[in-house]
Amino acid sequence: MSGHTFVICIKNEDYEASLELRKLYEVLPDPKSEQLGMVRVVDESGEDYLYPQEFFVRISLPEMVEEQVLSAA
Repeated sequence: MSGHTFVICIKNEDYEASLELRKLYEVLPDPKSEQLGMVRVVDESGEDYLYPQEFFVRISLPEMVEEQVLSAA
């Protein structure tokens, strides 16, 4: 695998304009923030922001699917 991490948004309370429910987001590495219970993703604004980890479920994608997702971005 390429080392990319993906999550699906399951909650967007107070961030309805920034996060879409059931949408796939790529996680940007930010170990310090993850220790604080946050995850960094590029949201609907096109910028990366921190959100609570409980807003997302981490998923593993088959390598072929991951390649397709990354090439579509």
